[in-house]
Amino acid sequence: MTLQPFGRRVAAVAVVTVVLLSSLSGVAAAQSTGQFGDTIVVGEDETVDGIDGVAGTIVVRGTVTGDVAGTAGTIRITETGTVEGDLQAAGGSVIVAGTVEGDVQIGAGSFDLTDTGRIGGSLDVGAGAVTVDGAVAEDVRAAGNTVTLGPNADVGGEFRYDAETFDRSPDAAVAGGVIEDQSLRGDTGFGPLPSWIGTIYSLLTSLLLGALLLLVFPAFSESVVARVTDGPAVAGGIGLLALIAVPILLVLVAVTVVGIPFSLAGIALYLLGLWIASVYGKYAVGRWALGLAGTENRWLALLVGLLLFLLLGLVPVAGPIAEFAALLLGLGALTLGLRARYHRDQSTESTRAE
Repeated sequence: MTLQPFGRRVAAVAVVTVVLLSSLSGVAAAQSTGQFGDTIVVGEDETVDGIDGVAGTIVVRGTVTGDVAGTAGTIRITETGTVEGDLQAAGGSVIVAGTVEGDVQIGAGSFDLTDTGRIGGSLDVGAGAVTVDGAVAEDVRAAGNTVTLGPNADVGGEFRYDAETFDRSPDAAVAGGVIEDQSLRGDTGFGPLPSWIGTIYSLLTSLLLGALLLLVFPAFSESVVARVTDGPAVAGGIGLLALIAVPILLVLVAVTVVGIPFSLAGIALYLLGLWIASVYGKYAVGRWALGLAGTENRWLALLVGLLLFLLLGLVPVAGPIAEFAALLLGLGALTLGLRARYHRDQSTESTRAE
């Protein structure tokens, strides 16, 4: 099937966006073997170069000579498993019972470093429940509702935590001391750097994404803005419905084992869609603001919109409300625009077929 011009541009922006996100996050995906399926398993006698996968379950029983970067319902490094590089994982449950020689970065519903687990670098984890009962050669940063430092824990650096409930065994060994750090659950991911670094980072990445959208989809971007300005109530209402309906649909898809990979991929696309919608919403407000001043410049409108919401974000109550409103406006207009484009393409294909 030949892609329509719009379809080709969608593919182009998807590829560029993935490259952009990968370069910004520092993930060297080219060094890993991309995989997608119900289950990704490295057997006990098996050695692979790396894993970069989305699956229902990822299990490492053998050796991974590079990095493991995965999104799955369950990710487990068993007692016989060894990851010679770093582990970067997002999932419902992440268990490290084997060895990771590099750093570990986790975002999950629950994380467990068992008494047989060993991390050769640092551990940075955010989860609902965090248990550290193994060895970590360097520092640990743990944020969650509950954080547990077990009796077999042996931390070579400091142990920083932020939790509603913290439990430390008297037998746990922490060379650098245990420190409560209430900033971790609100951490920007930039470690000890000043918070304004994260703000500038967010602004620049949104600016890059907005510029990409305006360059690749100029007509579509204008149609999205028109839907916001011509009918903000309709766009906001549709955005609210999409915000609620899509996660419900993804959960229903994930009910079956076969649907789990598609649901996980859908979550990634949904999050990307929310980011795009937010940028479109702020761009539309920037266009409206410049219009009041009698000026029309899409690049300036993008910058003005992003800066305006950056300033609003400094206001405790009004900031989050404004951000949410921009998201709903952008998401609704984006949904309507994609729907219109889909029907237009279908109509064009039907006409050609006749």
